[in-house]
Amino acid sequence: MTADQTKPGIHVAVALDAAGWHPAAWREESGRPSELFSARYWAELVAEAERGLLDFVTIEDTFGIRPAKLGSPTERTDRVSGRPDAVLVAARVAPTTTHIGLIPTAVVTHTEPFHLAKAIATLDYTSRGRAGVRLQVSARPHEAALFGRRSFPDVAVTDPNDASAAPLVDELFSEAADYAEVLRRLWDSWEDDAEIRDVATGRFVDRDKLHYIDFEGSKFSVRGPSITPRPPQGQPLISALGHQRVPYEFIGSSTDLGFITPRDTADAEAIVETIDASRRAANRDAETGHIFVDLVVFLGDTAAEAAARKARLDERGGAEYTSDAEIFVGTAKGLADRIAELTAVQGVTGVRLRPAALPDDLTAITRFLAPELQRRNLFRTAYGEATLRERLGLSRPRNRYERKADIA
Repeated sequence: MTADQTKPGIHVAVALDAAGWHPAAWREESGRPSELFSARYWAELVAEAERGLLDFVTIEDTFGIRPAKLGSPTERTDRVSGRPDAVLVAARVAPTTTHIGLIPTAVVTHTEPFHLAKAIATLDYTSRGRAGVRLQVSARPHEAALFGRRSFPDVAVTDPNDASAAPLVDELFSEAADYAEVLRRLWDSWEDDAEIRDVATGRFVDRDKLHYIDFEGSKFSVRGPSITPRPPQGQPLISALGHQRVPYEFIGSSTDLGFITPRDTADAEAIVETIDASRRAANRDAETGHIFVDLVVFLGDTAAEAAARKARLDERGGAEYTSDAEIFVGTAKGLADRIAELTAVQGVTGVRLRPAALPDDLTAITRFLAPELQRRNLFRTAYGEATLRERLGLSRPRNRYERKADIA
């Protein structure tokens, strides 16, 4: 294995969601609707992604029983309803994999950062340094009602053109920024050498190397320390999906990795500049950050075959499929062309592909797209790095609490 075999020109990830991103995907002949809640189903999908040498998988999650775009969930019964917990799915499949990164989604609006910090730290241990998390906000009234601690007005907060939603969007992402900060502090609350494990003296931990984080925010206060030792990566990756200015600023100020859905190349350039400006304002210029473009993909041996697949799914779904992200319909070679165009934008370092139907579009990615990118010397031919941070060129952060005041 030579160095250039393990160094990708671009990064490629896949976003896994139930039977696929098209709502009718579960009705395909190759679909496995009876297995959507089984460990084997998810383990096999992630194993396939690893066979394709992909950087990482993300796993979708939400608190809605049925899909919902704007407002309340759909009343239709021909949609996949319910889902397993993404963090638990990632923890279950982690020991069955060796190289691929695992980034589950967590809805931070209704969950406690202390709980998520130890869950993702645990995932980093079970994966041996391949964990991350995608932070997601929620302002849907029906999801808030599941918890009963807060309520939201009935506004379309996911519509960037809805001015009435702006104050709520600001509030949610300010809370998410606090949440990300608490995660990082809790992961640092144990110094790397806090565990002594000295059988002879009976000392398991050096109490002086555990630290209170003493965080006070508008929505929560957390004293710490965590109950889980510092993760293998020091800091698992924090990521987020953005569609408008405030989320873009959150990506720049608080995350390691952002997913974006530009309309075209000019839009991608403008989004990157917004994110970069936010990074500079947060004094994060020296840190490496990644921006991936999202694409929904319908793949076939020919463009006509891919179009026919989409048409069949649209007919079964009762409407033409639409998405927040660009929709690609065609061959693996054509997708490689499009990926090359997108990653030519300064600041865009990779793509996150959303398979329209599983497993068909995932296997097309791993068995046809990846080899096509390799033929163009754009993608790795072997894994080389031990951790997800190393794969993305991110250094292991120094613990912020080293040689600072000890716990009383």
